[in-house]
Amino acid sequence: MKIAIATKDFSAVSGHAGQTRQWLVYDLSEHRANRLLPAPQRVDLDQDQVLHVFADNAPHPLDGIDLVVCASAGDGFIRHMKKRGAEVLLTGESDPAIAITRILAGEALPDPRFDITTSLCKLRDLFSRH
Repeated sequence: MKIAIATKDFSAVSGHAGQTRQWLVYDLSEHRANRLLPAPQRVDLDQDQVLHVFADNAPHPLDGIDLVVCASAGDGFIRHMKKRGAEVLLTGESDPAIAITRILAGEALPDPRFDITTSLCKLRDLFSRH
């Protein structure tokens, strides 16, 4: 399983997942419960690779992701990621390391915080190509 966490400068869980450029990707395919987490791969997307504008007509650095973790995402982003084979998990947890640890432990993550821009994204998503 691969989990991608949208971040701000690789240090805090980010909202606006469709616009996020910095991602931490955890490849857990070899991970065992009694071991330390593998170090995440840092993925810094180019502007044309940002998922909100990416045309899905070429390979993408986040291909193969099973789960996306972010603070906020619009319905269009969620539909886009579902088409790409990934589920989206929204959380109010700001620390990526805590988020991944709680996910692997099967613990619930805090609900996302209210973000007015998410409401604007939902309106924009009504006209999204995704």
